[in-house]
Amino acid sequence: MADGGVPIQDHFLGVSSSLTGRAWRLRPAEDAVVRDHMLRLSLSEPIARALASRGVVDGATYLAPTLKALFPDPSCFMDMDKAAMILIDALEADANVVVFADYDVDGASSAAQLVRWFRHMGKEISIYIPDRVLEGYGPSPAAFRRLASEGAELVVTMDCGAAAYDAIAAAGEIGLEVVVIDHHLMREDPPAAAAVVNPNRPGCGSGQGVLAAAGVTFVLLAALNREARARGLFEERPEPNLTQWLDLAALGAICDVTQLTGFNRAITAQGLKVMSSWQNPGLKALLEVAGAQGPATTFHAGFILGPRINAGGRIGRSDLGASLLSTDDPEEARALAQELDALNAARKDIEKAVIDEAVALIEKQTNLDPDEPVLVVAADGWHPGVIGIVAGRLRERYRKPALVIGIDRAANVGKGSGRSQPGVNLGRAVQAAFEEGLLLAGGGHAMAAGLSVRPDLIPELLVFLSELLRSEQAIAAAEDAVEIDALVSAAGATRALLEDFQRLAPFGPGNPEPMFALSGVRVEQAMALKGGHVRCFLADASGQRLRAVAWRSEETALGQRLLAGGGGLDVAGKLRPDDWNGRRGVELEIEDASDPRRV
Repeated sequence: MADGGVPIQDHFLGVSSSLTGRAWRLRPAEDAVVRDHMLRLSLSEPIARALASRGVVDGATYLAPTLKALFPDPSCFMDMDKAAMILIDALEADANVVVFADYDVDGASSAAQLVRWFRHMGKEISIYIPDRVLEGYGPSPAAFRRLASEGAELVVTMDCGAAAYDAIAAAGEIGLEVVVIDHHLMREDPPAAAAVVNPNRPGCGSGQGVLAAAGVTFVLLAALNREARARGLFEERPEPNLTQWLDLAALGAICDVTQLTGFNRAITAQGLKVMSSWQNPGLKALLEVAGAQGPATTFHAGFILGPRINAGGRIGRSDLGASLLSTDDPEEARALAQELDALNAARKDIEKAVIDEAVALIEKQTNLDPDEPVLVVAADGWHPGVIGIVAGRLRERYRKPALVIGIDRAANVGKGSGRSQPGVNLGRAVQAAFEEGLLLAGGGHAMAAGLSVRPDLIPELLVFLSELLRSEQAIAAAEDAVEIDALVSAAGATRALLEDFQRLAPFGPGNPEPMFALSGVRVEQAMALKGGHVRCFLADASGQRLRAVAWRSEETALGQRLLAGGGGLDVAGKLRPDDWNGRRGVELEIEDASDPRRV
């Protein structure tokens, strides 16, 4: 074995330690499966190999995922039938129903689905989103008491509630009924709600733990249709076609960075098709404000729409995103979209300032100990709305789980958000820290977590998390290689190649976007751009050139090597369409590079 845990013979192009410190390897695939895909599906060898390397056996279903083939029986979710009965009871009784949702995209898209279903049934229900700064994440006793005083009879928590034991207990004391729709990791004993629907609830036999809350909500809509049908509610009203709201389910799946496999892949693939019609007034207005166009892709959802929807909950009014996704008024949608776009621009400035401060702290102090399995950085005054994004940036930069904590000295509390890497279950570790008494609150899922902590316990928290995650992170770090799908030349990196590999879309966790490698290229016309990006051309031995960009790389070893120019470089990256001035070409989004001459 060589450094990085990859056998020497498996180093692709001989790269054992790249400019980002990783080994390269060709994604492993069984030759028999590759041949089977080629014969059965008439695929080229590179596409068949990419499919096999992702563990796909049923290639036909994978390439054309359908809800009909993959939709689970709603009844296999614990408490799903009970939740549907409660909600239909509320509909028939014309009860005052309030949706209590998280302030991120998943919460907003979940809330909008339920609002739209009830609207189709002739009933408007209200949405309550807690303020991130003033109220924090999830339900609280105070919020439930307030809703009850305003006449709420049933509260449906969406993308939150699975860990709200105190709040739900308080709701029970005042006679407020609560149904929980969530997907976050939770303890064995559920909170005392009327129903707790969560595929990650211990004992739930659905097998759908990769779903975002928006996906769980979409299944709930199917259960509502079934229950309403059984009660004859569609005799005078048409049954809603749930596929019209698949765009919202897909948006939540993509923006919550869930595993795009199985039923969740079908939701995303079919949902992007629905989104591409841009019939949702909010999504259409947001697309126009952002200056984007074209059929919807995971890029549209994750990098254009998602950050803007999130901006309201991060630094603005928390209910803006849910209001945008649930409105049918184009004028209201346009005004909300403009407000969210402006907030997103302001969010970028705040985020950059926090990232700069965090990096300075990390590299000035001892937090960058390479032997520590987790990075914890804290400072006074960091905006709680951006710490999750900052944690993600730090995880990318330092290749280990990162936890960022903004401290409010007046309240004597630190609000933290963490992002992890494949193979390290950060949500479970944070839950363990809470159970150990180190946190005021905490939870999440494998790749992301949130917490509240007393500032004086942060050093102890770091020690606890380090001890708990050390073995997981060691294994994850050893497997943190750049996995290559195919070797191409600059001349061979064509639009046709890109479009051929697009047959594997949608891409995301569980289905990584294809990674291509170029060997022995020369870097030409490299230049630094605003924001720390580096743009250049990569020329192969024939002189053919490929446009390329390395995001946020200027101050890294990768960026510095690109800016130095010259030949002999091996480069790995993802192909992107380049349609500037109608040229229909491609460019390479550089992930990594290796200089064989580097000692």
